[in-house]
Amino acid sequence: MNNEELKQTILSILPSAVFEENTQFLTIQIPADQIHDFAKKIKESETISFDYLFCLTGIDYGDSLGVIYHLRSTKYRHEIVVKIKTSDRETPAVDTVCDIYKTAEFHEREIFDLFGIKFNHHPDLRRILLDESWEGHPLRKDYIDEVNIVER
Repeated sequence: MNNEELKQTILSILPSAVFEENTQFLTIQIPADQIHDFAKKIKESETISFDYLFCLTGIDYGDSLGVIYHLRSTKYRHEIVVKIKTSDRETPAVDTVCDIYKTAEFHEREIFDLFGIKFNHHPDLRRILLDESWEGHPLRKDYIDEVNIVER
């Protein structure tokens, strides 16, 4: 299936999906509140079968925080990138996908730890890299640590 066919299939699943132009992978922006349902549908779809989450990344856009999902179909050998943005920078939260993609469990904990994005319904959401007493989220652009002299 080529990228144009993938686009049409994805639009049939989620008509509000927006596609970015001139990217290495087919890149889709979707509303954050639809990530769980969308991930479930594209994994279970017989025609596209995105069954492998190979990368999950947090991002600070400055005015908002986001999560980027890199997905692959091991059956059909195609890949997509799905981007979401949170609407609340102070208490960002999105639904977990670790019940759909087991690999998301530790990636979501890392994003929670370093960006402060909460993943609703995550079975074990706690810090994974930093000590529990650590204050703040060091990969945010507005993070300042006067003790360790870390600024972004």
